[in-house]
Amino acid sequence: MKIYLAGSISGLGYDEVVNSYKRKANILGISGYEILCPMTGKTYLRNEIEFKATGYKNFPVSTNHAIFERDKWMVQNCDIILADLSNSGERVSIGTMMELAWASLLGKHSIVILPKDNIHNHAFVLESADIIFETEFEAFKYLDDLGKGI
Repeated sequence: MKIYLAGSISGLGYDEVVNSYKRKANILGISGYEILCPMTGKTYLRNEIEFKATGYKNFPVSTNHAIFERDKWMVQNCDIILADLSNSGERVSIGTMMELAWASLLGKHSIVILPKDNIHNHAFVLESADIIFETEFEAFKYLDDLGKGI
């Protein structure tokens, strides 16, 4: 099964974002998942201390249109979306909200990691998610069981 990893990027640094995605990909890979990740092919951004929400027009893979279309394509081609909103702080992850909306519209199985008192605790997020877990551990346990058919 293919799983798309979604989560906060804007306002965070390259190392924090990429290391988080790599760690999740390693864990989910053990359970047999094929990973789709929004940071694939973007090592040229490795010097970014804080990602901007827009404005990477000098990098073809990171133009506003390229990001929008590729992330939408990844959601269309996955079986499951895992949206981790645990590291968003006080900044709404607009991209992740779009990805959850696409997933809901397309009938994808959507798993959301949403701690209590998170800025994303909103009716649209709560209703677009198939399952909400407060912790990453709970989400990974469920996905491991799902991947193994247990």
